[in-house]
Order: sequence, then C-alpha cells, then structure tokens
Amino acid sequence: MLSKILVVGLLFILGLLGFIATRPADFQITRTRAMAAPPDVVYGYVNDLRKWREWSPWEKRDPGLKREYSGAAAGTGASYHWVGNNQVGEGRLTITDSRPAQSIAFRLEFIKPWTATNRAQFDFAPSGSGTSVTWTMSGEKNFMAKAFGLLVDVDKLVGTDFDRGLENLDAVSGAAARKASRRDGEGDTA
Repeated sequence: MLSKILVVGLLFILGLLGFIATRPADFQITRTRAMAAPPDVVYGYVNDLRKWREWSPWEKRDPGLKREYSGAAAGTGASYHWVGNNQVGEGRLTITDSRPAQSIAFRLEFIKPWTATNRAQFDFAPSGSGTSVTWTMSGEKNFMAKAFGLLVDVDKLVGTDFDRGLENLDAVSGAAARKASRRDGEGDTA
C-alpha cells in the first residue's frame, strides 16, 4: 500500500513539474494612464533617472535605499544601481534608447533576491492637452518564475506597482506643468 502511495505521489510531482515546464516563458506586463502634463514634461521625469525618486513606486519602500548613478546624466547610457531592503532588493536600470517625448527603452537587471534581466519601456503619446503614457516590462520566465506564477498573479502584483508609479508620475509632472504654465503666464503680463 505504501509503495502505491509513493508511486502516485511521484507521478503527481513529475506531472506537476512537466506542467510547469510547458508553461509559456515569455511575459509582458503593461499599464497605461492619461496624464495632465504634455509629453516633453512627463518624458523628462522618466528620462532622468535621478528624478525617479520623485515618483517611483519602489522608492518609498526603503528610506535607506542606496543609489548609484553612472553613465550619461540622462537619456541613452544613463544607469541607476540600487541596493535596498528585502522589498526592493538590488538591481540596475540602464536606458538603452531614448527618443525625446516619444519613448524610452531600458535594460532592467535584478540581482537580489533573484536574478533576471528584463526589458522595460515607456511610450508617450499626445492626448488632448496631456499625454498617454504606457509602461511595459517584458522578458522570459525561468522554471522557478513559472512555478511562482502558478501561485501568484504576477501581472496583478507588478501591475499594481506600475499603476501606483503612473499615478505618482502624473502628480509630479502635472504639478511641474502647472508651475511652468503659471511662470510663463507671469512673463506674459509683465
């Protein structure tokens, strides 16, 4: 009887491992938000990695987050390395392509608590007097990520952070656009 239970258990485990192995490796997480600021203003907050402190959804999760910037000051070649607590881990974000007020592509490397290299991109499109911003992350899942995906809705988990980040980006870029508009308006009346 015990041997039958062991055989059934082994078959179940092998079946589960086979099922996980056949899951799709590619993934993509995308969120879009309409923003009150024009494309050039929103673009500026994403293209300058030092400005991410003002809107990134992960910045507030570790007040002691260590940051190191290298490469270009902004745009293609700009790089940001972070080391933080267990909520933000360690990684590097590098701008691989930057097209003013249109799109910015990134190489996103996670170092801890797991290793992965993904692609991220922001696309900016004029929308009325504002901007439609689309934030996408894509890549390939290894076996462990496929297994994790059976237990956790990763699109919802990461997508919630993207939604929060886009909301923050809308707030800071909208405030900057309103401030610039008031400043420009003052210059017109003088």
